[in-house]
Amino acid sequence: MKDFWLGIANRHALVVFLLSFFVITFGTLGYVLVMDMALLDALYMTVITLATVGFSEVKPLDQGGRVFTILLILMGAGVVAYNISYFSQLLLDGNLMEVYRRRKLRRLLDQLDSHYVICGYGQMGQIIVDELVRYGIPVVVLEKDETLLPRLRDRGILHITGDATEEENLIEAGIQRAKGLVSVVSKDTDNVFIVLTARDLSKDLLIFARAATAGSEKRLMKAGANRVVSPFAIGAVRIAHNIVRPAVTDFLELALSSEGMELSMEEISIPEDAALIGKKLMDSGIRGQFNLIVVAIKRESGTMIYNPSPQEVILARDILITIGPQENLARFGSELFGCPYPSLKACPR
Repeated sequence: MKDFWLGIANRHALVVFLLSFFVITFGTLGYVLVMDMALLDALYMTVITLATVGFSEVKPLDQGGRVFTILLILMGAGVVAYNISYFSQLLLDGNLMEVYRRRKLRRLLDQLDSHYVICGYGQMGQIIVDELVRYGIPVVVLEKDETLLPRLRDRGILHITGDATEEENLIEAGIQRAKGLVSVVSKDTDNVFIVLTARDLSKDLLIFARAATAGSEKRLMKAGANRVVSPFAIGAVRIAHNIVRPAVTDFLELALSSEGMELSMEEISIPEDAALIGKKLMDSGIRGQFNLIVVAIKRESGTMIYNPSPQEVILARDILITIGPQENLARFGSELFGCPYPSLKACPR
């Protein structure tokens, strides 16, 4: 059950606080009334009596004071025993650390904005998280299998242990402030339910989902997914392409997998105040100055222009699909945004 230990700890903590407050207040007022002590002296007497530290009395106790002190000790002994039992249980069971961890997690989640919620940390989920983290994109992982989470803890990646099909877990992950959601749990039915719930919670959310069986793509799209990926279909096509056109496949793998490679393919969105706006490709300096190849242009309307001619004019909010050395892409990104790889990292203007 979500927040089980947190709820139990909060209730017990409230009881501990109320009992302690009541006993201290009772003892302080009692010494004021019975022994006519000053308020600070009465509080001091109450604390040393309950703590059994053996310090000297503020003033000698008369018969009424001794009777009241006996009553306070008997009453306070039970409260002190309850407090010791409560805090010992927290330490021995690890509940205190769990409460602290959940509170810290909530503070960090409240600060997140425009992040991605990754539902499922299996084989696909781990690769997705690794790639997004490598590019500096904030993520929150939702996974109900605790055995899969030690790596996330070691790397300091935000994660929630819970079922992604439960709406309250998605809300805790900040789905209403997130930029996107990736649903890659093992069951297609769960993916459909997650997509439905996420779309209901956030109408503008970018949703990517995995389809494990044939026919699931349509159901996921109807549920509200923006993009659906079938890993088995993609794997089969990749194998066929390796057989039919191996050189093309090697080139695409080289361009799309930037690990250890100098060549990379990126999409770069042109900001509204860019100096390139209104210029032709041949006059933009993208090829001559940065040694980059523009293989396609996606207009704001969604129209895709493949293999654009040198006469093609660059417009505001165009997305340029470019290939070139990573160092050159970084320089081009810095020219436009002040930091490299503008399509993948938040670049301050």
